[in-house]
Amino acid sequence: MQGRRMLGAIGAAAVMTLALASCSSAAGGEGEEGGAQQPTVFRVAFNQNAEHPQAQALTELSDALEERTDGAYALELYTDETLGDQAATIEQVQAGTIDFAMVAGSLLENFESDMSVVNLPYLYESPEHQMSVLNDEAIVGDLYDALLEDGIDVMAAYHGGVRNVYSSVGPVETPADLAGQKIRVIGSDTNVRMMELMGGVGTPMAQGEVYTAIQSGVLDGAENNPLIYSSLSHAEIAGFYSRTEHLMMPDYLIAAPSVMEGMDEETTAIFEELLAASVDTELERFAAAVEESVAAAEEAGAQFSDADVEAFREAVLPLHEERVTTERTQTIYDAIEAARG
Repeated sequence: MQGRRMLGAIGAAAVMTLALASCSSAAGGEGEEGGAQQPTVFRVAFNQNAEHPQAQALTELSDALEERTDGAYALELYTDETLGDQAATIEQVQAGTIDFAMVAGSLLENFESDMSVVNLPYLYESPEHQMSVLNDEAIVGDLYDALLEDGIDVMAAYHGGVRNVYSSVGPVETPADLAGQKIRVIGSDTNVRMMELMGGVGTPMAQGEVYTAIQSGVLDGAENNPLIYSSLSHAEIAGFYSRTEHLMMPDYLIAAPSVMEGMDEETTAIFEELLAASVDTELERFAAAVEESVAAAEEAGAQFSDADVEAFREAVLPLHEERVTTERTQTIYDAIEAARG
């Protein structure tokens, strides 16, 4: 697979502030005085805070990369949507103005419609199942390669948590409870349709706008994992968190194709090794972070409750048939099903 290295789940991290504020295109080279080669610092866009498990994993990856390359390479992570929301950072990766971005899988459907097959509700039986299939070149390699034409190089898939519905109106036990409720979803036709089948009105919106939208009544709620729910203080304005467990949507570390093309063979091998190791790191950290987040949200007044998962599962099954319509999506879908425990 030219230009891409598929490995496991990743984490993410704190900014390693190095004096060089440049993209990977800023090559090193000795200075006029014959000084040491300047490091290449890859800019990484991330829309959550530095405490997020993905951020922590990327920080560790950067530290290890700097050590293994004798300071020649490192990552600089820009958290909290500093470089823009996820849709904007995808465009920046395509333009080559930033090197990497962590983005929600559903956003990539806007460039390759077949990506919807890996973003379907109730598709994975566990985070481990999700990560094993989404980082298996034999299963998804051709799908990810299709994005190279759009200037998007998929480096690895990461676990992004189990998403549930939360509302300012009240607990959501069945699809009927969502009737008429405007629920924020990540912008893709698949997510909008998913929420429609679940009983609500799917409303795409950038993450940074959600708090104010719920607070002002523009939205009734949203859907996300407990970690994001807690860290963004959404318990303050939507205190009913219902475990619908409807979606394990992957996050992807994407890069400009030129990033990997510009690495020598030895550095590429080191980066692949470290990226693969960060998969398990992120997955372990995520589980622990969710427990802490639930406790923090409850302390802030959130009420967690169970939903009728089977009722929601049955309600969204038509979406599987609607999105699995090509030979490629059917092959991937069947492989994911076959990999269940």
